[in-house]
Amino acid sequence: MNTMTLWNITGWEFAALAFAALLVGFSKTAVSGANTVSLAIFAAVLPARASTGVLLPVLIAGDLLAVATYRRHAHWPTLWRLFPAVAAGVVVGTVFLMWADDAIVRTSIGAILLLMAGVTVWRRRTADAEQEPESVTSRAGRVKARSYGVLGGFTTMVANAGGPVMSMYLLSAGFRKLGFLGTSAFFFLIVNVSKLPFSAGLGLIDGRSLLLDLALVVFVVPGAFFGKWAVNKINQRLFEQLVIAATVVGGLQLLLR
Repeated sequence: MNTMTLWNITGWEFAALAFAALLVGFSKTAVSGANTVSLAIFAAVLPARASTGVLLPVLIAGDLLAVATYRRHAHWPTLWRLFPAVAAGVVVGTVFLMWADDAIVRTSIGAILLLMAGVTVWRRRTADAEQEPESVTSRAGRVKARSYGVLGGFTTMVANAGGPVMSMYLLSAGFRKLGFLGTSAFFFLIVNVSKLPFSAGLGLIDGRSLLLDLALVVFVVPGAFFGKWAVNKINQRLFEQLVIAATVVGGLQLLLR
């Protein structure tokens, strides 16, 4: 595996990775989906496939901080409904990674993210903005949960890019800010930990990548604290706009890179 280590990346490259790790912490406690920028930075500094293995433990560190911050606000009925579909998506993503090259992966995920952003904007304009999360118990809600779950599992497995897909689902389901952050925190902690054996089996995680992770996770902490402070300054409408904007930016950068 062509994983870079601390000894053969430049100071500027390490600074870029450190900034990306800080942004992971911020996205986990403030604007979910913003870490698509982190994904782009990691893929630019490190080999594309190897970057997903290095980024995964950094994301898990952010997930742990997010759970510690918003654990009381998680909506578990939604999580239980999502997990079976996500597991299927992870399996599909693993098979996809066995044959797809970087260009196919980027194009596929970028197109999915833009599609999800467009669908969510349309739904938010035609539905009641005060819709409660419990509405996902309807038949249409279950179908939507399964569809987004498979897409979320697929995108999180192939490029750690499941955040925007699940952000679009939680917004479309009517989650308010704290419920959104609490539910997504537990969701991604469980999903990202479950991905570890798959990533290790594909050769995306090894001792060298974990050594680089040890140097990067310390930057996740200040990002998470800044996000916790910033989220209290952001109203619900702006929060939703930022999440959708981060998704569009992430989709575009994957398509255009």
